[in-house]
Amino acid sequence: MTKLSDIRKNYTKSELLIENVDQDPIKQFDQWFNEAIESQVPEPNAMTLSTINVAGRPTSRVVLLKGIEQNKFLFFTNYQSSKGKELEQNPACALNFFWPELERQVRIEGIAERIEENASTAYFNSRPRGSQIGAWASPQSSVIKDRETLEKRVAELEEKYKDAEVLPKPNQWGGFAVEAFQIEFWQGRSNRLHDRLVYILHDGAWQISRLAP
Repeated sequence: MTKLSDIRKNYTKSELLIENVDQDPIKQFDQWFNEAIESQVPEPNAMTLSTINVAGRPTSRVVLLKGIEQNKFLFFTNYQSSKGKELEQNPACALNFFWPELERQVRIEGIAERIEENASTAYFNSRPRGSQIGAWASPQSSVIKDRETLEKRVAELEEKYKDAEVLPKPNQWGGFAVEAFQIEFWQGRSNRLHDRLVYILHDGAWQISRLAP
């Protein structure tokens, strides 16, 4: 049996130098994100979202990035879910992307806020019908009796909306936009001497620094 302490990988694919990156971290992210897509990284838009719960403890889960608008990172959720409630109470949050195929990681810290209702509706209408039904059916993060309870709710909704061309958006469902104040780009390097460049927003301008690995 392989010991956990013996699991390691030597990163050798690339390097990250200040003189080679864009001065705008959103543009730099966009460049890396497109390279992840071109490299056929599975679900390149999957990101870990970390929030703070009512007890003051951090909690994390994976969500999907659905856009970057006005330099803000967008995702959608049930506002009554744990993450939705936590962001309403404390909008400070962190996002993390990890693309192991490229030996890259991006860490983002920022503030989340709800997006406009019409923007949430527009995205909801673009979703597959099954996903729309799922948004109605699931009381996300709430305790349910069993799987059958959820499946019964789905069947009821499919029957209710069988003749509807467009399903209405649930009031409790919509988007958040995360405005970053710190973004770190991490490139794996050999012997754990990784490249780390951090952009920090100061008085409306981004400053770049190199961090020790």
